[in-house]
Formats: sequence, structure tokens, C-alpha cells
Amino acid sequence: MPVPRRFDRRPPERDTTRINERIRVSEVRLIDENGKQLGVMPTEKALRYAQDRELDLVEVAPDARPPVTRVLDYSKYKYEQAQKQKQARKHQTSINVREIKFRPKIAEQDYETKKRHVERFLRHKDKVKVTIMFRGREVTHPERGEAILNRLAEDLSELATVEQRPTQDGRNMTMMLGPSKAVLSGEIGPPEDDGDGDADGGGGGKKRGPQKHHTDKSAQPLGSAEQLAD
Repeated sequence: MPVPRRFDRRPPERDTTRINERIRVSEVRLIDENGKQLGVMPTEKALRYAQDRELDLVEVAPDARPPVTRVLDYSKYKYEQAQKQKQARKHQTSINVREIKFRPKIAEQDYETKKRHVERFLRHKDKVKVTIMFRGREVTHPERGEAILNRLAEDLSELATVEQRPTQDGRNMTMMLGPSKAVLSGEIGPPEDDGDGDADGGGGGKKRGPQKHHTDKSAQPLGSAEQLAD
């Protein structure tokens, strides 16, 4: 016996905007096709006004008393709104959160390498979660990790703003850096040698150009609804 299909019983989404004959109230406040307010009038008269101009009567403020309506070409209006939203999504900036890990006894050369990774992320307008990993009895000296984080924030003060001060959670201490206003405004751009390699707390990595790049612990982009214009 065949297994019955599962149907999605949710009603399909539809446009709930009331237009023309779907406007059931007895009177409305009318705004004409040029944006001029014509005052309160019977809905039938407002509908005839729109029909005489081969346009639609659209309810734009249903909660007002009486509801506010506008005379416009509703199909054209919906198309223009969809295009505006498409353009807005195209120009929307997604923010990535990267993570890079340090050890409290990190060598100077490793510190400089990881600092360059953080600098590159910031120049690309990414946020960076910097983590100090404590092992064994290292956790009894949190001041060492805090010193590294504070030094990093100071070294990158032109590129970064500290969005979250160093905080300890178990054997890890973290700090969140965000791109500075100079980076966000474009005064400071991405690095000239723009490699795709990312970084984490690992010690190895594939060579790409003159620098070593490590495996990235990158987070996902942080993540619009259609609105009626007045």
C-alpha cells in the first residue's frame, strides 16, 4: 500500500493589502495620485475616483480611523518595491566573524604572524574573536592571556575597536575586535597582498605567496521584509 503524501497544510502566503472592492469600510481618507489629500469621503466615491483614472484604490493605513487610502497603479507599485528590495539586498554588507587562537606562552614570531592574520581580517571589515587557550596550570595565570589580548588591541588600535573586553570562560579567554570607523568608511582598505588563507591556532599551514596561512575557524555571516510606503 503506497504511503500517503504529506501535505503542507499551512495556507499559502498572499498579499493581504486591501485594494479596490476588497476595501469594505463605509468611508476612507483619500490621497490622490499626486500625493494630495482629498479628505474623508465614502469608499464608493473614492473607488470611482480611482477607476476614472484607471488606477487602484489602495489601503495604506488600515488601522487609522477612517483608514487611509491612496490612488496608484498597484501592480507597478509592487514591482518597484520588489526592485528596491532587490537592490537593497545586493548592497547589504554581510559581517563575518573570524576566530584566531593564541597560547599564553606564544613566541614573538608566532605572535607577529597571527597579528597579521587579525589585521587582514579587520581590513576586510570582518570581526575577529581572539581566543587565548590555557592548558594545565596555565589557567592559574590569566593575567598572561589578558596581557596578550591588551597588547594586540593596542597594536591594532588604528584598525580595530574592542567590542568585548577580555573575558574568561573556563580554560579560554576571549576578546572581540571589530573594524574601526576608518576601516568601515574606506579610509583604510584591504591589504595589497590579498591572500585567501585564513588563520586559527594551528601551527602549520599551506604556503601561499611569501606568508604562511593557516586553517580558518570562520563564523557565518550574521544575517528584510516588504514594507508599504506612505
